[in-house]
Amino acid sequence: MAASSGGNTGGSFDRVIAFPGRPPAQVAFERDELQRILNLYGRMVSAGEWRDYAMDFAKDAAVFSAFRRAAERPQTRVEKRPSLRNKQGMWTLFGEHGQILKRGHELAGVLAPVERRLLKTVED
Repeated sequence: MAASSGGNTGGSFDRVIAFPGRPPAQVAFERDELQRILNLYGRMVSAGEWRDYAMDFAKDAAVFSAFRRAAERPQTRVEKRPSLRNKQGMWTLFGEHGQILKRGHELAGVLAPVERRLLKTVED
């Protein structure tokens, strides 16, 4: 590339190359994602379905687990894996025995089965 003699026009200074940053040390929930999950958690607590929760932040995934009782395995687990964003979606909903209940690109769609169960609980 030829450098121009008259300042920054048309020369090598016109092109900006981004400095490669360091990848984040762990995956986390964004504020609006966490707000939606905790909103659902609060409604499930008031319905008497859940009593405790745990969050785990690892290098490749962020996990929110909801428990019926603190001493047992989670009744529901919501997992965010950004590495699956372009495949089946970065959100996964797991059931009590580890089965995958729903996968998707949007958090609202993945939480829909739990919200439907909440509606059934309130109707009873």
